[in-house]
Amino acid sequence: QVQLVESGGGLVQAGGSLRLSCAASGRTFSSYAAGWFRRAPGKEREFVATVSWSGGGTYYADSVKGRFTISRDNAKNTVYLQMNSLKPEDPAVYYCAARFGKTSWHQVEYDYWGQGTQVTVSS
Repeated sequence: QVQLVESGGGLVQAGGSLRLSCAASGRTFSSYAAGWFRRAPGKEREFVATVSWSGGGTYYADSVKGRFTISRDNAKNTVYLQMNSLKPEDPAVYYCAARFGKTSWHQVEYDYWGQGTQVTVSS
């Protein structure tokens, strides 16, 4: 089992920045790929970014490419999502997820999920 706890959400003005953190506990987290997903009000949960177990491979949704950066520190069992230039379309509950093996942008392939953290952007 892997337990995931997100933090760092909050209210920020459009154009501002936030850094989300996802702290993992349980099995050896460094063996797991991790991802960030989000669910906006009235919409389905969607892929945001994913990072390989080593941190060397990262992939992003087109909507956040160039603005968001996913990274991880395996010594701290933590995955981060640095969000810059936040837009009015970015508000959502952001979820951290983990899967054993390769990165994926398909949420059904993730085995473990956090409870989510709310991001709100004011215009």
